[in-house]
Amino acid sequence: DFPMLGSDSVQPVPRFRQELFRMMAMAADMLQRLGARVALVDMGPQQLPDGQTLPIPPVILAELGSDPTKGTVCFYGHLDVQPADRGDGWLTDPYVLTEVDGKLYGRGATDNKGPVLAWINAVSAFRALKQDLPVNIKFIIEGMEEAGSVALEELVEKEKDRFFSGVDYIVISDNLWISQRKPAITYGTRGNSYFMVEVKCRDQDFHSGTFGGILHEPMADLVALLGSLVDSSGHILVPGIYDEVVPLTEEEINTYKAIHLDLEEYRNSSRVEKFLFDTKEEILMHLWRYPSLSIHGIEGAFDEPGAKTVIPGRVIGKFSVRLVPHMNVSVVEKQVTRHLEDVFSKRNSSNKMVVSMALGLHPWIANINDTQYLAAKRAIRTVFGTEPDMIRDGSTIPIAKMFQEIVHKSVVLIPLGAVDDGEHSQNEKINRWNYIEGTKLFAAFFLEMAQLH
Repeated sequence: DFPMLGSDSVQPVPRFRQELFRMMAMAADMLQRLGARVALVDMGPQQLPDGQTLPIPPVILAELGSDPTKGTVCFYGHLDVQPADRGDGWLTDPYVLTEVDGKLYGRGATDNKGPVLAWINAVSAFRALKQDLPVNIKFIIEGMEEAGSVALEELVEKEKDRFFSGVDYIVISDNLWISQRKPAITYGTRGNSYFMVEVKCRDQDFHSGTFGGILHEPMADLVALLGSLVDSSGHILVPGIYDEVVPLTEEEINTYKAIHLDLEEYRNSSRVEKFLFDTKEEILMHLWRYPSLSIHGIEGAFDEPGAKTVIPGRVIGKFSVRLVPHMNVSVVEKQVTRHLEDVFSKRNSSNKMVVSMALGLHPWIANINDTQYLAAKRAIRTVFGTEPDMIRDGSTIPIAKMFQEIVHKSVVLIPLGAVDDGEHSQNEKINRWNYIEGTKLFAAFFLEMAQLH
């Protein structure tokens, strides 16, 4: 019985933080009962932009077994969740785990409490059978992932030669399959560079009757800037941006051919009339191995219902570029900035333009011939009787890159949830079948790792 608490790390509210502290304490208690050595690492306070401070929930560092003849596998998971409100279209209380037709509904069911519990269950199965664990196991569990893993990087850096020194492999289970029934292993994620472009005439807005016709209007400048970034076929118009993208090989194309994806079902479940591409291979490549640019919104523009004759005095456009190997965050920042400066200068506007990059996260890719990828494949064959889809993820999982860069250990992503789990959305769920088979998968993975190690 694991009550679903409002362990929301996104909204900076003391009540939610208290729930997060309670969650971490509960998880630490579960691990101690399994016989793990558990440390709850104090992460100090979080400074918020409005001047208030909130405590950061502790990070759990736990270890079970230290047999030098065995391999050591470290599992990363998080217990915090995205905001959820019954009034937003949830059919059940998001913070009470509710089973309907074999689906377990609740915020955090698939992202990421379900997979964390599945890993703990797999460990406790060996304990219940009084069997020795086939590998040494470590846990790093945090409570701030949805808020950008505040202060985690510093902790990993500090523990690099202590907690992580004996670790051979790192497992993350924080994403989904690409299908409803066929398991997958993830070996790559895209990065993300998030940009703000501000165009300013003055801080106050203008009346279009009094000023319309004699101003360089910031909104017109901004629309032109945003319109210069990407064409109607999804091709990014920033010069040089594709230069570092890894060339496509025949072998790589074959990996996309092997993946099961029903385009018709994918389109219908997405409620989209038509995608930019017509083949499975092209769709997957443009989600995983090519960059994309998305325009997200405009701050300062009039966006209420009704008619208001306003000329915004200062507007901020927001867009981001999903990066792929071997694109570099700082190179992309320079290319995007230079492009926007060129477009802006041609407008001869008297407004001021400022481009800034709010976030720069690198893409991540692993070697699928690493030991733990082979172990994960074998474990999937054992439990599901099928070959896994070898997939990449179009979104960003910064923690994978962080572990690879700082700890220099092989990272594998073993998702448990089905494509329709709806993480971050209303009515998030994990299927009972995925949860139970996923627990078996982790147990089989321990056994396979022991053999290969």
